[in-house]
Amino acid sequence: MPAPNFDRVARFYDPLAQLVFGGTLLQAQRQALAEGLPAGAPRVLFIGGGTGQVLPDLVALRPMAEVLYLEASANMLAQAQALVREQLNSAGRRISFRHGTETSLRANEQFDAVIAFFLFDLFPEAELAAMLNQLRRHTHAGTQWLVAEFAPPSRWWQRCLHGLMYFFFGLTANVRGRRLPNIAAAMATLGLAPRWQRHWRGGLVEASVYGTPG
Repeated sequence: MPAPNFDRVARFYDPLAQLVFGGTLLQAQRQALAEGLPAGAPRVLFIGGGTGQVLPDLVALRPMAEVLYLEASANMLAQAQALVREQLNSAGRRISFRHGTETSLRANEQFDAVIAFFLFDLFPEAELAAMLNQLRRHTHAGTQWLVAEFAPPSRWWQRCLHGLMYFFFGLTANVRGRRLPNIAAAMATLGLAPRWQRHWRGGLVEASVYGTPG
């Protein structure tokens, strides 16, 4: 099946997110970066990052990081590249851009950190498991997984909002999921557990750093 593709909504995705959630989604991503990026010059896979709004934050925190920015939407990828040119100039020279999904990774590519922000919730649980297993091949025991997502809804308005989002992005971006998958359980099957976690908006949004226990 074709992967979700946000080409049709790329131009207004960020303004829409700002309208609905204010700065909460960006705050969660920035906090995950601050808490979870390995020190020094890590090799970082940033998958499904959309327009790349937090790339300047990543570079500011780890200017020596080698970053592969992997995005399935060509329009989103183009916006991320433009942002790096305009805001980072030579500071963004360590960021490589690639159009594709986890299946576009090369066999010899290994990463010290995997960043996935508001990506895993797009997939039914079986597809999410397949994605995670593919990504796992490109990590090692010490890899940090930085995840920001919507948390399981606990209130009626959260359930309504989840339903509206899945309906809208199902129509516009080929998102096949219809409810939030159990991301923590899927990560646990890889032997990964949260090392840090924080919630916002009454538990609606969460950021986590996963790693191998011990």
